[in-house]
Amino acid sequence: MNQSFFEAVLELVEASRAHEKYRAADCINLIASEGLKSPAVREMLRLSQDLECRYAEGENDLEGHVKVRYYQGQKYITKIENYAADLMKDLFGCNWVDVRLVSGTHANLATFKGLSMATKNNRMVVAPLSCGAHISHDYTGLAGEVIGLETIDHAYDVNEMNIDPDKSAAVIRKTKPGIVTFGGSLFLFPHPLKELREAAREVDAYVVYDAAHVLGLIAGGQLQDPLREGADFINASTHKTFPGPQGGVILANLEDKRMRVGIKSVQHSIFPLTTSNTHLARLPAMGLAALEMKVFGVELAKQTVKNAQVAGEHFCENGVKVLGEKKGFTRSHQIAVDIQEYGGGKKIAENLEEANIIVNKNLLPYDDPKNKKNPSGLRIGFQDVTRRGFKEDDIKRLCDLMIDVIKGKRKPSDVREDTIALRQCFKEIKYGFQSIDETVKYAEKHG
Repeated sequence: MNQSFFEAVLELVEASRAHEKYRAADCINLIASEGLKSPAVREMLRLSQDLECRYAEGENDLEGHVKVRYYQGQKYITKIENYAADLMKDLFGCNWVDVRLVSGTHANLATFKGLSMATKNNRMVVAPLSCGAHISHDYTGLAGEVIGLETIDHAYDVNEMNIDPDKSAAVIRKTKPGIVTFGGSLFLFPHPLKELREAAREVDAYVVYDAAHVLGLIAGGQLQDPLREGADFINASTHKTFPGPQGGVILANLEDKRMRVGIKSVQHSIFPLTTSNTHLARLPAMGLAALEMKVFGVELAKQTVKNAQVAGEHFCENGVKVLGEKKGFTRSHQIAVDIQEYGGGKKIAENLEEANIIVNKNLLPYDDPKNKKNPSGLRIGFQDVTRRGFKEDDIKRLCDLMIDVIKGKRKPSDVREDTIALRQCFKEIKYGFQSIDETVKYAEKHG
């Protein structure tokens, strides 16, 4: 081995150490898809080191519990998976769950594939990509290129920043899809599930709600309740507004023969079709995060939404265009900001990064999808800063720093020191437990 091999090892270690300080201590994170784990959840991950090495291939029953495994040494792994599943079912008020998914995109893959097999129908109605759908919903992504689905766009009302229920009902009835999908990545207001569930039922379509971004808001009762409003399946990540470890989950209610067929097909799609190692070490931490959301979720979700709304109002008052103004800017954890007049999403995201404020550029509904490398907008999420303890006045202070950069009032390098100073004012993580011991004591007291 030459010297460069060992130099790469040293650089790898150094870069890892530098990253921990840079993103965890020196930056303010406003990426809408990144969550923040509590000290207790992090400790649980450290406790689960052996689980990182293990496999648990097999099949689950119709309660989401382990049915059969094809490896030995599973007696505690089985308990862990079953308890994690039960905690998620209890939190979301459903009677079936699958916790074996390793990401939200994996949840979409398994559900879209499983339901297309169950219905023998390769058509799926989705939100347009430029209107907030995740790439995995699109014909250019997983749904089209991997599974082979024909995707048909919901009608979208740019003025309402939402799916148009009347026009989309007509689309569903005309195209007769096997799946109707809601939710997405740029997701400001509740989607019209109640209004469209009857149209979906008329054509025997399953309704899938992608809650990757908003699962924590659903747990906290602050956005909508998809399973009660018409969704058959909720697919989600467990590491965005739901503040657990990286992973995925699918939730549903087994109510009748139709759902039995759908659930069994989705389970088959999970294993053996798309899963081998299910990344077991995340399951204890996910279960603990479910408890945290049971205890702190309402307060956390309310403050997250409030912070996003305050940011939208403050930007708007200071001449920065925020979408959804007439509806209060947002009812989720994120806002969409149009900064085309200041240079576009790519330039402003890079300038903010130089100021240690981390956001991402994003297509807006009226953008040309072909211009995704330099869209008009920014997508800004507030779940991380909320969990660090930011309240309304803190959000305004942060927005002022961003406005200085967006409008070119100050150099990003000059704003950086103010960003770091503001970040250092928030060293604790709120709305969660500080250790496993604290978690155990709480459970013992309330059990």
